[in-house]
Amino acid sequence: MNKPTRRRLTATAMTVVVLTVGSAACSSGDGTTSAKAADSGTYTLWDPYPQFAKNSAWAKLLDGCGSKAGVKIKRTAFDTSDLTNKALLAAQQDNSPDILVLDNPVVSTLAEAGTLTTTDENKVDTSKVDRNLLAAGQPGGKTYGTPIGANTLALYYNKDVLKAARVDIASVKDWKSLTAALEKVKKAGKKGITFSAIGTEEGSFQFLPWFWGSGAKLTDLDSSGAASALSLWSDWLKKGYAPNSVINNTQTTSWQEFASGDYAFAENGTWQLAGAEKAGFDYGVLPIPGADGGSAPAPTGGEFVTVPVQGDTGRYTTTRKLVTCLTSTENLYDTDTTLSYVAPTSAVQNKQVASDAKLKPWVEAVKSAKGRTSDDLGTKYPKISEQMWKAVQSALSGADSPKDALTAAQDAVK
Repeated sequence: MNKPTRRRLTATAMTVVVLTVGSAACSSGDGTTSAKAADSGTYTLWDPYPQFAKNSAWAKLLDGCGSKAGVKIKRTAFDTSDLTNKALLAAQQDNSPDILVLDNPVVSTLAEAGTLTTTDENKVDTSKVDRNLLAAGQPGGKTYGTPIGANTLALYYNKDVLKAARVDIASVKDWKSLTAALEKVKKAGKKGITFSAIGTEEGSFQFLPWFWGSGAKLTDLDSSGAASALSLWSDWLKKGYAPNSVINNTQTTSWQEFASGDYAFAENGTWQLAGAEKAGFDYGVLPIPGADGGSAPAPTGGEFVTVPVQGDTGRYTTTRKLVTCLTSTENLYDTDTTLSYVAPTSAVQNKQVASDAKLKPWVEAVKSAKGRTSDDLGTKYPKISEQMWKAVQSALSGADSPKDALTAAQDAVK
């Protein structure tokens, strides 16, 4: 196989490390690098799952895959916000873990920094992975890792509220019919729809299905389609179909509003399924409709299993065995059940739906979903997203019209 040469961190990545971890860069004399080289029977893995303890199903899967490969896996869990900077610092010190489980938008950042190997180099097989999910890890036309699972957004709906408003959920097929349903709900004395439009990535994440559902592209924030999507949200607030609280709502507080039982719809994700079961009312799930019908592309959440660059390239053979085990059809079902994710392959998705029919609309939503860094946006996405959520905030607060807010956003990106 072609052995990847040691890459150099980009200047941008080095700046991120220096600014965010500061004094930590001085403490490189902990002997970890030499220990890893000396102990070829131990392979390191970093993940963003601090909620999973040593006795969790995830930890047991790691131990099992290590045993199968004849090695031990030493796992370290970080908060998602810390993991990127820890990974960049480790690469600077030539001390990267053997396996790195990353939030999918971060893959482009570390790939651009030169810290990850491609699947052509590490020989990890991604042939069975859904192409739309794999695209989140393909900056520059190269594939850096494989998704372990995905979540996305859809519309939860309260069947009791819709029944009282005489709304047939089968009639909700596009923006016009959804808005008509919200009008009926309000006239019936109930509340329409809640979502998160907060001025952070959560706000962009929730706006994207409507943005993409209009046919808009992230490279053209002020297109007519984009303006129609933001006008949709803005009009809902003006007409009282959505509460003003959405401007400050996180996805958690938005869910709490829906869980009160007063709202007809809520935009939220697969991670709220357990809460929906405990809400005390009958609910359903509908893929977010596009402007003119069909399912709108919703953004994908979830992580990629990646293989960082190693000074000792002989480690890649065993690392590949470990990654293959973690992402096998057999193991993905249990892992994605634990993580409340939809699997990245059709075979496991079918198994999930066969086991729980309520996952069917989520599988449909994931199949229509899109990575935020897809279309080769890579590290351009965070700047675009920031201007997007600022535009949403500006329009929903009434500070600017949707068109003017998006024009300002596009100008700022340029």
